[in-house]
Amino acid sequence: MESKNATEMVNTSMHEGAQERPDVAIVGELNPDLIFYGVPHELPEEREVLASGFTLTLGSSSAILAHNLSLLGSKVTFSSRIGCDAMGEMCCQRLREAGVEVERVVRSATGSSTGITLILPLTTTRRILTYPGAMFEMGIEDLDLDYLATARHFHLSSLFLHRKLSPDIPGLFKEMKRRGLTTSLDTNDDPEGNWGGVLNDVLALVDILLCTEDELAKIAKVEAAAEHVAAQVPLVVVKRGARGASAYTEGRRIDVPSLRVDVIDSVGAGDTFDAGFLHKWVHKADLQTCLAYGNLAGGLSVTRSGGTEAFIDSAYRQHFFERHWRGNTLVP
Repeated sequence: MESKNATEMVNTSMHEGAQERPDVAIVGELNPDLIFYGVPHELPEEREVLASGFTLTLGSSSAILAHNLSLLGSKVTFSSRIGCDAMGEMCCQRLREAGVEVERVVRSATGSSTGITLILPLTTTRRILTYPGAMFEMGIEDLDLDYLATARHFHLSSLFLHRKLSPDIPGLFKEMKRRGLTTSLDTNDDPEGNWGGVLNDVLALVDILLCTEDELAKIAKVEAAAEHVAAQVPLVVVKRGARGASAYTEGRRIDVPSLRVDVIDSVGAGDTFDAGFLHKWVHKADLQTCLAYGNLAGGLSVTRSGGTEAFIDSAYRQHFFERHWRGNTLVP
């Protein structure tokens, strides 16, 4: 067995102690990703366009986070809503195999199916098409607040995809904080482009906001976006892709460069950064280490197709971490 640090990074076995308090309780969407590769930038109408390959894998921001966070060694619970179909069961099984507790994932009784996201990676960007399915039906009645409160930290992803839950999200964050949990939020994109509503009500209840540079600009709607949002949220973490990541807190800015790797697929890289960051943060690491570990996890993610495929291969994951992480420091 490798050293303690490496063991923590590549822990794929059962978490110690069945009654141990969960590290992170996650509420979010749960669906597969269908990723087509090698498609042209512009899709012609009434033409059969051929792709060079595809991947059907576990998708959705919250599920990718939960999956990879668990494989990093944190104890994770997951709450969501899916359809009574094979796609939903496939997603739950993938989470179970990663050690995520999914007993509170609700099956829809209305006949709605599990959602799905179609992703078309292009040269420098990508097109994303999501069918929400059962996730639009998840309401506060689907969540066991006592169960969520057993964790040390609460996280919600994809703020704008929770249509029914939306009015209750501020109250949910307030209740988790009342019960002593720290909280974090990754808004992800707003399909309607409004960047308001529930976001304005929930920011003051968030301890950590995780976002991309583009999302931050849309949230703040001002030039000095990071400083503006940091006045409302104690810790703002900005994912800058190939330029690394930054944290804004108490008037300070901390920057950590990215890990340079050959990028195969960037799908889920930001969610996997969240996993690395939160894994270190809930275990009381300093911000420099949290950012570096987020960059490490995100760097591993992009070396294979889909947001979780690089994490599933335990030998590959272990070798990557042993090569690039020593003494809480990224190694090129």
